[in-house]
Amino acid sequence: MIFAVILVLIVLGSVIFHVFSPWWMTPIASNWSYIDDTLVVTFWMTGIVFAAIVLFMAYCLFRFRHVEGRKAAYEPENKKLEIWLTVATTVGVAALLAPGLYVWGQFITVPDEATEVEVVGLQWQWNFRLPGEDGKLGKSDTDLISFDNPLGLDPDDPNSADDVVVEADDLHLPIGKPVKMLLRSIDVLHDFYVPEFRAKMDLIPGTITYFWITPTRTGEFEILCAELCGTGHGFMRGIVLVDTDEDYQTWLQEQSTFTELTLNDHIKTASRAKP
Repeated sequence: MIFAVILVLIVLGSVIFHVFSPWWMTPIASNWSYIDDTLVVTFWMTGIVFAAIVLFMAYCLFRFRHVEGRKAAYEPENKKLEIWLTVATTVGVAALLAPGLYVWGQFITVPDEATEVEVVGLQWQWNFRLPGEDGKLGKSDTDLISFDNPLGLDPDDPNSADDVVVEADDLHLPIGKPVKMLLRSIDVLHDFYVPEFRAKMDLIPGTITYFWITPTRTGEFEILCAELCGTGHGFMRGIVLVDTDEDYQTWLQEQSTFTELTLNDHIKTASRAKP
């Protein structure tokens, strides 16, 4: 009897904690309200099933508790019950998967007008690359990475010349415009995650992953690495700022292109080489 009461209290405590919980999702700052909706649907479905199972267990403990003289009936098989449970489980799993698959289809279907922004992760910092005036990102290769070329851009690709390189600094994005985030790692697994954007994806060495977002409100948001990537994992943080179009263009004009960075490095090298 006492265990049945404990189970009922667990269900009541879980519901009360949810209603008065101090921990809620951060205010969304992108177009992915669908992800919030999917999480809420999943939460309620699993919550209802959790409550139903635990209360059923409490009922069984009470209903079939030990009573002097009562004997248990032995029933090793119950085809009707097995079929019912199989159908109910199948429907439940399908209901959980359907919203996620629907959102995933949208998550990877990038609008044609989206601007590409490359995110490069390495132990333990975030680097970024944006297209220049030609609107195209040049080729890159990990074999080309050096002190003077930390992102491994191909100097022989004409599209690389005007690429904007942001090394270990803040990323700026314009509000209200779709952006395709190209994710690349040059050492180990990382994960680019901005909680307010409700979007995250692993960075896998040797391949390029992606997702897209449309920022919906200006502000400063923290970038986290959501994949254990070494001893400095907890310090691998960055900042993404969502600007008005005017502020974004001002920031963009202040950044250095790949050509400018390469030229500056050559000048510094030549200066150090002079007697």
